[in-house]
Amino acid sequence: MRIVIARCQVDYAGRLSAHLPLATRVIMVKADGSVLIHSDGGSYKPLNWMSPPCTLREGVADDDETVLEWTVSATKSDDTLRIRIEEILSDTSYDLGVDPGLQKDGVEKHLQELLAEHTAALGQGMSLVRREFMTAIGPVDLLCKDAGGASVAVEIKRRGEIDGVLQLERYLDFMNRDPSLRPVRGIFAAQEIKPQARTLAADKGIECVVVDYDELRGIDDPSLRLF
Repeated sequence: MRIVIARCQVDYAGRLSAHLPLATRVIMVKADGSVLIHSDGGSYKPLNWMSPPCTLREGVADDDETVLEWTVSATKSDDTLRIRIEEILSDTSYDLGVDPGLQKDGVEKHLQELLAEHTAALGQGMSLVRREFMTAIGPVDLLCKDAGGASVAVEIKRRGEIDGVLQLERYLDFMNRDPSLRPVRGIFAAQEIKPQARTLAADKGIECVVVDYDELRGIDDPSLRLF
């Protein structure tokens, strides 16, 4: 990772043209070849950038040899990012090593584990049969039994959208062909469910359940609420 703080102006040419007038900015050159231009305010997104694969060529401006000019060229297109550097305030490089990647809290796997332990959040009398119940087209997240002993297939998402409802519908179709399981009803569980997904689920006879991740983890104590 190379981080350069410099007074510079930036011009992007390609599918569109963009110009950043002279100002002090941060130029990041990453090990994957990408080049990003950041300011000290506004969004977390860069003001402009070039994604890899690309090449960076450092030189001097044609009209002034005291001015540095970097040209970043895309490998698969004619897009170019030209950075005219009037003054470099800082130029440092760091070896960050291999990044292990982002580990998200509250992803679907964690929700599945929590709901498997707390099936009552899906309905009174609900009990777990098994997690990752395999169907002919893939595993449904949970297979449960309701208070009446009927089979319930539960599909779990962080954000419930139409695709998730359709996925559960396909699982139900195959599960209801198995005489040892049918009739099987479906529950679509998520931290947030889009209105369109709710409408589709209701049309297909699938129940929607919104789950509170913090409450499942035991973090949210109802006794501490004002309302």
